[in-house]
Amino acid sequence: MGQFKKQLKWYFLIFLAVICGLVWYAVFRESRSELTVYVLDIGQGDAIFIEAPNGNQILIDGGPNGKILEELGNIMPFYDRTIDTLILTHPHEDHLNGLIEVLKKYKVSAVLESGNNGKTSAYDVFQKLIKENGARHFYVKRGTKLNIAQSLQLNILLPIFNLQNGGIHNQMVVGKLIYGKTSFMLTGDMEKNLENYLVVLEKENFHPTSDDPKGQKIKSDVLKVSHHGSKTSTSEIFLGWVSPKYAVISAGEKNKYGHPNKEVLDRLEKFGAQIFRTDLNGLIKIKSDGQNIEIKN
Repeated sequence: MGQFKKQLKWYFLIFLAVICGLVWYAVFRESRSELTVYVLDIGQGDAIFIEAPNGNQILIDGGPNGKILEELGNIMPFYDRTIDTLILTHPHEDHLNGLIEVLKKYKVSAVLESGNNGKTSAYDVFQKLIKENGARHFYVKRGTKLNIAQSLQLNILLPIFNLQNGGIHNQMVVGKLIYGKTSFMLTGDMEKNLENYLVVLEKENFHPTSDDPKGQKIKSDVLKVSHHGSKTSTSEIFLGWVSPKYAVISAGEKNKYGHPNKEVLDRLEKFGAQIFRTDLNGLIKIKSDGQNIEIKN
């Protein structure tokens, strides 16, 4: 009996140590000052996980299948089963299907999208799961601003209108993530026609003497290269206005489409962007303290 009490005492002390460790870990996570953006290695598709300095979490797209759950499990604490916001850029399966799996496994506070339904059974399941999850549901368009944390916001640049039956790529959710003096252009599968449209808007509102990073301007430190590096995107004129220091490409290893396209890679190199690719580098981890950006893979 005495031996049992001694063992019970040690088990209790170990339990307390674990609880204290979890509490301090949570406090540490909430007190950080860095933004972390993960470009997840989910194969031929897109998935970007954003963790704000205050702990808020945003998942933009989910890739083509359940691989997203493995990726989230590698970067989120085992006890964290909630995500603040899901954003669907457009309802193609290589962006949508993984979000369906996330909605089954995680409690989600809000879901944002353009409203284009794509007329697919997968999109119908997505809508059903949003309701079952109890998440708030919003359609976003140009001018929407999400204040995620202090000095951190996501400005929605596209779409201009919320249309149910517009062309899926023409109804793309495109945003610029800004943290302090650093910025990220998040393009989904935006093609050259929308790139040109953003450039036209940029020219109309361009103020060369302004150093305000919080407007709708498209110049960004990091460019999430559109459409997995397809030749239908990432035009020279768009790259000239964005002028990224870093370019990240989400594409599957040896994918059947030949993404990323060599012409796109050549253009990125021409503009001096340092290129990171999930098909070669795996998970891409980007950190910003509001002044500087560091990329690891």
